[in-house]
Amino acid sequence: MTAYWVATYDEITDPDKVAAYAALAGPALIESGGRFLARGNPEQVYELGEETRTVLIEFESVEAARAAHDTAAYAAALDALGDGAQRDIRIVPGVE
Repeated sequence: MTAYWVATYDEITDPDKVAAYAALAGPALIESGGRFLARGNPEQVYELGEETRTVLIEFESVEAARAAHDTAAYAAALDALGDGAQRDIRIVPGVE
């Protein structure tokens, strides 16, 4: 079953660290089978009205998404990010 990696950025404290992370994370996640579906700030918000940067990545399964997170290449991206952002990352299964 398809799975989705959803990342929201509550706060970016160091844009340079986020850029360094993105330069490493994008290729690492694509190499692991991820396909970026959406990335950026919202065009419209409802309910809570949070203007958080959001990234949506599709994987072939929950297991593939978890495995992508646990690669050495993604670990290097996390090291580059360090304390540059406060984020929430979720892996959720798709609907059959």
